[in-house]
Amino acid sequence: MHLAEILSGVNWLAVVVATVAAFLLGGLWYSKALFGSAWMQEVGLSEEAISNANMGKTFGGTIILQTLAATALSAFLGADSTWLSGLQTGIWVGLFWIATSYGVTYLFEQRSTRLFLINAGYYVVLYVIMGTIIGAWH
Repeated sequence: MHLAEILSGVNWLAVVVATVAAFLLGGLWYSKALFGSAWMQEVGLSEEAISNANMGKTFGGTIILQTLAATALSAFLGADSTWLSGLQTGIWVGLFWIATSYGVTYLFEQRSTRLFLINAGYYVVLYVIMGTIIGAWH
C-alpha cells in the first residue's frame, strides 16, 4: 500500500482535534494539580531547570510528534472506525504497545514504578482519547 493511499482515509480535522486534546491532556497530566510534582521529583527536575528549558523546542516538538502519532492512529483505524473501535484501539495501543515498551525501558534503566505509572498512564489515557476522537469522526 502506498503512503498516499494510506493517508487518503485520514480525517485531518480529527487529527488536529486529537493533537490539541493530547497537548491539553499533557498540560493537565503533568501539572501540579495532577502528577507534575511527583514527575519532577522522579526525573530530578527543579522549577529552575524547567523555567530555563527551551519551551519553543519542547512545545513545538511535542505538537509535531503528537500530530504524527494522531495521523498514524487515524491511518491505523481506517475509514470504517467508530468511537467505540477508536476507544478500544486506543486502549490496546496505549496499554499493550506504549506502556509495555516503557516498561521494558524502565526495567533496564532501573527507573521507579511511580514514574512508569505516571508516564505510561498518560499515554494510555492519551490514546484512548485520541482513538475515540478519531474513530468518532470517520
